[in-house]
Amino acid sequence: MLVVGEASGDAHAAHLVEALRRNASNVEFEFFGSTGQSLRDLSVETIIKADELAITGLLEIGKALPMFWGVFQKLKQAAIERKPDAVVLVDFPDFNMKLAKSLKKQGLKVIYYVSPQLWAWRSYRIKTIEKYVDLLLAILPFEKKWYAERGVNHVEFVGHPMVGEVSPKLSKTEFCRKHDLDENKPIVALLAGSRRKEVTRILPPMLDAVEILHKKNPEIQFVLAVAPTRKREDLEKIVSESKAELPKITIVQRETHEAVASADAAIVASGTATLETGLLNTPMVIVYKVSAHNWHTLRHLVNVPHYGLINLIAEERLAKELIQHECNGELIAEEILRLLEPVVNKKFRQRLAEITETLGNGGASERAAEAILNIL
Repeated sequence: MLVVGEASGDAHAAHLVEALRRNASNVEFEFFGSTGQSLRDLSVETIIKADELAITGLLEIGKALPMFWGVFQKLKQAAIERKPDAVVLVDFPDFNMKLAKSLKKQGLKVIYYVSPQLWAWRSYRIKTIEKYVDLLLAILPFEKKWYAERGVNHVEFVGHPMVGEVSPKLSKTEFCRKHDLDENKPIVALLAGSRRKEVTRILPPMLDAVEILHKKNPEIQFVLAVAPTRKREDLEKIVSESKAELPKITIVQRETHEAVASADAAIVASGTATLETGLLNTPMVIVYKVSAHNWHTLRHLVNVPHYGLINLIAEERLAKELIQHECNGELIAEEILRLLEPVVNKKFRQRLAEITETLGNGGASERAAEAILNIL
């Protein structure tokens, strides 16, 4: 049984399914659970469609609680009836931690893939991992040690599943030719997030920065990469309704890696995208914005020195973080201009190469599959 709750988890789970099938080609697997499009493309039986489960914000989650309760019960019932040899819960901690507890009590073997970020906040939930998870597959290099220091040893570092998976299908020359861009002039990529609320809050200040950057250097070209979970027309609407005086912005979908790899610098919403950008060696500024209510409530609970995933892995503030009120056009533009300076750009790229080496050489899905087969 597989349970995913958002696009990144769906992608990780899909690579895992492929690796399990490769590593045990003599076994006939039966996969079912909560699926996104990537898992459905691999013929994983759908009990719940995960596409609408990715909700952020306290008020938004509060309104959706009856829906989540219904999903929880449906998945629990499916697990009890079908008694899978293993339940693999992928990321999505607020939901999956509760499901782990419930299904372990039913005598099922529970494997958690992608450690919840307990080192960032709500570390008390380590008791759930200790008691209700048989095997935790960690994807960040410092996590195994963090758990061991707290007496939890059924943790295996498998590497980050994105390493080896993040690569452009087109060269910079091909991408520029396809979208009528000049590869000899600066290119700035915009990644505004994968959730609807993220995009509506983060894209407008990005567009304000585009206006400022265009006035300071009309040669800069802009590429807006639409996340696979978002509709292109929704972002086009935000761009067309912006009060900023904007130059031409090239909008692409399903070409995020190509856009980022071709860019000289990127403006990236905090999240997994900062790691993708780092793996593609592109200097970035990290931005994020939530509602005033969520910011007031949650910021005191977060116990990490950095918000950006790439900075957490680097254990230093490599990429500038412009969060909440600092997420504005002026500060974003100022940092992008700095990143476009050749010396700064080169040093940033060298440091990114060093950092991403610590994540392993790829093959995380293979190692995760091996660990799961071993425990079975």
